[in-house]
Amino acid sequence: MMIFLLIAVLIILVAILFMQLPAFGKTPGGKRLQRIRTSPQFHKNTFQNQSYTPALTGGATITGVMKDFFFGKHERKVPSMPVPSVKSNLKNSNPDEPTITWFGHSSYLLQINGRNILVDPVFSERTSPVQFAGTKAFPGSNIYNANDMPDIDVLLLTHDHYDHLDYNTVIALKDRISMIVTSLGVGSHLEKWGIPAEKIKELDWWESDEIMKDLRFTAAPGRHFSGRKFKRNQTLWSSFVLETGRYRLFLGGDSGYDTHFKEIGNRFGSFDLAILECGQYNTFWANIHMMPEETVQAAIDLHAKVLMPVHWAKFALATHPWDDSIKRAVKQANILHQPLLTPMIGQKVSLNRSPENEAWWEKIS
Repeated sequence: MMIFLLIAVLIILVAILFMQLPAFGKTPGGKRLQRIRTSPQFHKNTFQNQSYTPALTGGATITGVMKDFFFGKHERKVPSMPVPSVKSNLKNSNPDEPTITWFGHSSYLLQINGRNILVDPVFSERTSPVQFAGTKAFPGSNIYNANDMPDIDVLLLTHDHYDHLDYNTVIALKDRISMIVTSLGVGSHLEKWGIPAEKIKELDWWESDEIMKDLRFTAAPGRHFSGRKFKRNQTLWSSFVLETGRYRLFLGGDSGYDTHFKEIGNRFGSFDLAILECGQYNTFWANIHMMPEETVQAAIDLHAKVLMPVHWAKFALATHPWDDSIKRAVKQANILHQPLLTPMIGQKVSLNRSPENEAWWEKIS
């Protein structure tokens, strides 16, 4: 009996020590928590969506979802060959030629007005607090690392999930970042990781800040959730509007479909480019991740001139075929006459030119 008791105590101690790993971050406290409590989005000690948003849908249960994810038979979740990609020189940019370079999933670099804006970079092999377990990047999809990045003027972090806020990437980049823009509360993780408070700008929904000349960020609603430990929704999740003087871009983060897209579109008029999630969906969690057809509709609601689907081609965080999202999005965009931008990973694309798309995913089974 004593042996079993000692084993139980040891397991508890290991679990406690494991949860102290820096990658888990830190729950907001002090003055940050005081500010959070004044947010219109914060009710009953947790952040809330605009609409009622149960995490599970379609009669799903946690047990059923886990069983299906780990033991269900799902074909082509991972591509059968390496994902094609391009290794571009990102440290030499033309300030007169605004570009976007996608790194797979929801990571991309905007180079506009001579500024480098890096969004939700994840250069680790796994979306996890540890690198010996967790969802692994597709072969060929993770060809960039922090050393490939130029000095970063603004690091934008939409929310604190591991596939958007990567501890190892932030640590590798932190000495080359001028300013971080993020959602309310997320700065608590960053300060724990050694980022000075004066480098962090947290925004609540509809708050704006001109971080640098001709770089104005506005946090806007999303329909999602947050959390790096067991307790959810202690930090906010957001989409962001970037206005550069010449361009207005929608940087979507993660979101289920809802009326907030129309609200944002009505407030801002139109967008030159909307970058929206398109992947990792399931009828089991339809409220917090859009279906591809909804992604196209969201772009239309935003009055987007061009839609760039992201949140795909790198990590299998759902059970659908790895290329199902882009195929469905292309089909729906053709029906609704919504222009698309679908670059390969690493391909530097000009924002000044009409999209020239290649269906590169069709070359992979």
